[in-house]
Amino acid sequence: MPKIEIVSYSGTGNTTKLAEIIAQASGGRVWSLPHDGAAKPDMWEALDDADAILFGSPTYMGGPAWQFKRFADASSGRWEKRGWQDKLAGGFTASGSTNGDKGECLSYFITLANQHGMIWASLGQGSPPSRDNPDSATNWTGANGGVMAIAGRGGFPEGDLKSATAYGARIKALASRFQS
Repeated sequence: MPKIEIVSYSGTGNTTKLAEIIAQASGGRVWSLPHDGAAKPDMWEALDDADAILFGSPTYMGGPAWQFKRFADASSGRWEKRGWQDKLAGGFTASGSTNGDKGECLSYFITLANQHGMIWASLGQGSPPSRDNPDSATNWTGANGGVMAIAGRGGFPEGDLKSATAYGARIKALASRFQS
């Protein structure tokens, strides 16, 4: 079984819900960053030992929350030693609006993974072939870089939950190729 670690920050609990759905489908473990963004030593050890690391944050003002950015900045020691080189990477984000510049948040994660020399796993899901996609369809918003979910007051649309589940299964399948 591949070692899949999921590190995320959640301000309202929505990103944590996505992390848990992806973890259930991938067999991964969720590490929630605290409100000060400071990662604990046991989390760093688990990430260093992982076959795959997934990044998650709500999209705030077109990027990840500052708590996630603190974690990313603190990963520079691993970057310097190439500690995460060739690990599988992926990501997910949520915001309250249909767009909310979630693609920019995923681009941040992709850049972080690239700086570490990681191998990014795209969403790997086509989108429905119509502009009238129901929100119950998998990848109904047409994401490519990772899971982009819309967090409304009633939770996530069914299609976002399907996408997160399918992405978790994809990560598990891909990570099995990267086992240490």
